[in-house]
Amino acid sequence: MTSRTPAADGRSTPPASSQGLRADARRNRTRILEAAEAVFAERGASGSTEEVARRAGVAVGTVFRHFPTKEALLRALVGDLVTRLEREITALVAGGEAATGLFAFFTSMVEQAAAKRTVVDLLAASGIDLPVAKPVHALRQPITELLTRAQQAGGVRDEVRVPEVLALLTACCQAALHDGWDDELQARTLAVVFAGLRP
Repeated sequence: MTSRTPAADGRSTPPASSQGLRADARRNRTRILEAAEAVFAERGASGSTEEVARRAGVAVGTVFRHFPTKEALLRALVGDLVTRLEREITALVAGGEAATGLFAFFTSMVEQAAAKRTVVDLLAASGIDLPVAKPVHALRQPITELLTRAQQAGGVRDEVRVPEVLALLTACCQAALHDGWDDELQARTLAVVFAGLRP
């Protein structure tokens, strides 16, 4: 895995991570990101840094020390998502169920994309577009490994290739991200996609 995460505008930037921070600062950063995710999901553009600080149980100044602007906080939420997806797919490659690991990761990515609609909309309002293809293609190698394992286990048709999987994943994530798919639409759409991948 790379040690750099794609920025929301597609450029490669150092990850907004907790590395190098004291333990209490790491805990504060984690609480701030968790609170920000909840606040922006509930309140959209009206979500404030003050509300994030209140929910995180920290002073507003602490939020600004970690994230000087709301845009920096939104970018960090996207970067944090990419990091979580990297960890998830690494765990699936290392020990997930061979026949179903690819489907589990596909489902998780679509769920996360649908959940991040508000954050992406707020970034777009600041003139920053989030290119879904970049994080998907950044995970090409582990996705390839999941596909190979699934095919060897008989979970995916032998003729399916990586480009098709990446295209389907990108398209589904893009649609879920921009249209805010609910749980039912996610389930129905993924059922159709997975039926096409299975033998």
